[in-house]
Amino acid sequence: MYDYYVYVMSNESRMLYVGVTNELEQRVFQHKHKLIPGYTSRYNMTHLVYFESGSDILGAITREKQMKGWTRSKKVALIEAMNPRWDDLSVGWVREETKTLPLRSATGQGDRHGGVQSKGDGKPTAGVRVTRNE
Repeated sequence: MYDYYVYVMSNESRMLYVGVTNELEQRVFQHKHKLIPGYTSRYNMTHLVYFESGSDILGAITREKQMKGWTRSKKVALIEAMNPRWDDLSVGWVREETKTLPLRSATGQGDRHGGVQSKGDGKPTAGVRVTRNE
């Protein structure tokens, strides 16, 4: 059984990209090293600022489409609820580490990962499960 992830990548200008994958660590590596031609490589989307996981691919794809349809302010609110400092949540997953994105406004306090919990394997988890209603 796979876990499926809906994730948000960002850059120094805080542009946003929403995607879906079943290999989050690998996909983030691809974005960071610009191995996927297109929007994320063109605009240097190298910071993982949000993700959620679930066991249903259809639910993950539905959630990705839903989030892509949201206004920017709604996406920012989602990110800041979990990651108020816009930390790169993938720091430590790959060899090089990236810095926290600069704050633009007071967004509250939080721990290193903005209140994100760990599964015990060193990877932060958003604590959000995507489930499909039957």
